[in-house]
Amino acid sequence: MISAAAAAMNATCKPPMKATSNGAFQGDNPLDFALPLAILQICLVVVLTRSLAFLLRPLRQPRVIAEVIGGILLGPSALGRSKAFLDAVFPKQSLTVLDTLANIGLLFFLFLVGLELDVAALRRTGKRALAIALAGISLPFLLGIGTSLVLRQSIAAAVPAAPFLVFMGVALSITAFPVLARILAELKLLTTDLGRMAMSAAAVNDVAAWILLALAIALSGHSSSLVSLWVLLCGAGFVAAAALLLRPVLARMARHSPDGEPVKELYICATLTTVLAAGLVTDAIGIHALFGAFVVGVIVPKEGPFAGTLIEKVEDLISGLFLPLYFVSSGLKTNVATISGGLSWALLALVIFNACLGKIGGTFLASLAVKIPLREAVTLGFLMNTKGLVELIVLNIGKDRKVLNDETFAIMVLMALFTTFITTPIVTAIYKPARRAAPYKHRRIERRDSGSELRVLACFHGRRIISSIINLIESSRGTGRGGITVYAMHLVELSERSSAISMVHRARRNGLPFWNGKKEDSGDCSGDQIVVAFQAYQQLSRVTVRPMTAISDLQTIHEDVVASAQEKRAALIVLPFHRVQHLDGSMESVGHDYQLVNQRVLLHAPCSVAILIDRGLGGAAQVSASDVSYSVVVLFFGGSDDREAVSYGLRMAEHPGIVLSVIRFLPPAGLSSFIAGDGSVGIGMDADQKSSDEECINQLQESAGDGSVRYEEKVVGRKEEIISAIREVGRCNLFLVGQRAPVMPLTTRTDCPELGPVGSFMGASNSTSASVLVIKQYDPSATMATPLAEEVADSHVVPDTPVAGSSSRGGLSPFTS
Repeated sequence: MISAAAAAMNATCKPPMKATSNGAFQGDNPLDFALPLAILQICLVVVLTRSLAFLLRPLRQPRVIAEVIGGILLGPSALGRSKAFLDAVFPKQSLTVLDTLANIGLLFFLFLVGLELDVAALRRTGKRALAIALAGISLPFLLGIGTSLVLRQSIAAAVPAAPFLVFMGVALSITAFPVLARILAELKLLTTDLGRMAMSAAAVNDVAAWILLALAIALSGHSSSLVSLWVLLCGAGFVAAAALLLRPVLARMARHSPDGEPVKELYICATLTTVLAAGLVTDAIGIHALFGAFVVGVIVPKEGPFAGTLIEKVEDLISGLFLPLYFVSSGLKTNVATISGGLSWALLALVIFNACLGKIGGTFLASLAVKIPLREAVTLGFLMNTKGLVELIVLNIGKDRKVLNDETFAIMVLMALFTTFITTPIVTAIYKPARRAAPYKHRRIERRDSGSELRVLACFHGRRIISSIINLIESSRGTGRGGITVYAMHLVELSERSSAISMVHRARRNGLPFWNGKKEDSGDCSGDQIVVAFQAYQQLSRVTVRPMTAISDLQTIHEDVVASAQEKRAALIVLPFHRVQHLDGSMESVGHDYQLVNQRVLLHAPCSVAILIDRGLGGAAQVSASDVSYSVVVLFFGGSDDREAVSYGLRMAEHPGIVLSVIRFLPPAGLSSFIAGDGSVGIGMDADQKSSDEECINQLQESAGDGSVRYEEKVVGRKEEIISAIREVGRCNLFLVGQRAPVMPLTTRTDCPELGPVGSFMGASNSTSASVLVIKQYDPSATMATPLAEEVADSHVVPDTPVAGSSSRGGLSPFTS
């Protein structure tokens, strides 16, 4: 009988998995070994969660939704129903390795969350945000306790009472701080008063949630209440020791990591090792290893490049590969099939109702009490109802400590999924803040009041094009006019990375359109270098330059560009071409999404728009005013866009170092328009357009006497003749062309309709070595029926250009009410 029992035990208890196999050719199955199986699990999880995130993208859902759903699908609720699938991909003997990897990823992710939380800003939380946060915690916590009593009477009678009450209260009262930041940024609410209030309250809520979770974990032990008290006291002692002893060491590392220099590898290694050691200490105390990592992240100094470098070193590997494993680990514990029968579904509905009632109701009542308007109060309630990773951490700890059984765990996971999923569509439906801007008249470069100020919104994606933009600005400053004001807008794609959200937090401090703060306010080195470049140019010139940053999804970032142009009363928007030039002259796309951004701006712009095809205007470095020596050529076929190009060229010709050449193309005698190679006729113009063209040319010829402006005419008919005439132009630095030139396409096929017929040819690889500026003049008759910014006469929503010597920060301080 003993031998039979031993045989049965050997049949059910498999030996530990070895790390690596000898290969399939040696007769080994790689899935029977820990390392190849873990690799397969990671690849499967990443592919599934990223695919779900792509499918949910049109619904504007945060990636955490896709990761939770992916985990549930891989668990016993869906694919895990197949025993063959579970035994092959997620066998029981591999779950220890999977959970270990998942928790290491979670450990460092919580370190990143701590890096995002600015305690100094938290101290400045206004009374209104504090009241909303406290109400948004208290009422759902009480309702969570009431819900726990109902669950214990029905499906959770065997669980310990006190820890279960606290876990349920914490689970219902949490607001996901990182997830909320992403939702607000995607809905463009982050810099509104509503967004500031939500983020301030969520930050307070986040800290309170961690304190309550520590209490819940301490109570969940099976020892006496005295032991729980010791756990809490030791946890408080750890926090105090970290703040008093560890923070000075980290601050010293940060001070020895100056801007513009790489952070020492020793400092990075020491900090990451400290994160693991802190996790070991808090795990030994009996709280959880996550608390140690979170506390270290909170006390790391946020000033300078040190924190940013830590994020850069950790986030992609952790967030992209290891963190999704935690959601799979949760999904493998979630069996939706345990929610069966009318009672279980009624309990699920009760939990969801109480979670929404407590969070939305408490926030709504507190908001009304502090005199927040009704619609904003409702919106704030739904925003604060967002759940996320911390919610799953609470539930998983409760499940591991036998505080939550399988059915309760499944109910709570579905509740978190539902409340987060509904946030974006409901907020979008009930609250759409109107962007308001004052009306203005100077929306073009071509104007009768030629001595007035020119306002330009110059956009760029990265540092590569900055020198060309500065050289273009220097060439356009118009020495004899009312000056030029330039808003240099850095377009940053909002991503799921922690660094993007940290950048959003910094930008949020200054209000739309995201004035960049002073050097000490930013830990982003590239952002500092961009600001320094424009500030240095401003000090050396007569040009007023205001650096800005727009952080948004690429599908909607054009709204920031258009709204900012209208709010700043810009006459010209300069956009970077979506292709960059290599050393061999070829043009390579940086992404089709950037091309779509340009097309959307052209469609909605409240002023003239220019697309800069950069081929190194002025060289790789900024050129001083005394060294500017450019040859600028305008290709004039006729029409409003070509006249705008001439007007811009005449302004540039006022610079003593610029020679402007205007080449007018005329069709052969007897033809009113150009003829294509196949005999088709190009775009025609009406009498008014021709009259305006003649007036423009007459004014140009009057300016051609001083030597800085040259004018010539060329008679061309067919496409080949036009191309040949363009190529005969001598060496120049910049071409100015109209987007809607009345001429046939100069290329057989174009995938850049936003450049027009001439611009598409000039933007092709090896067509020219000069930069090209393709200009489209503002046409009020072609504006959209629903503008992105409403014009109101008394608009004071966004401040205008700050006066010299004032603070560059145009909005409220962080976490103020």
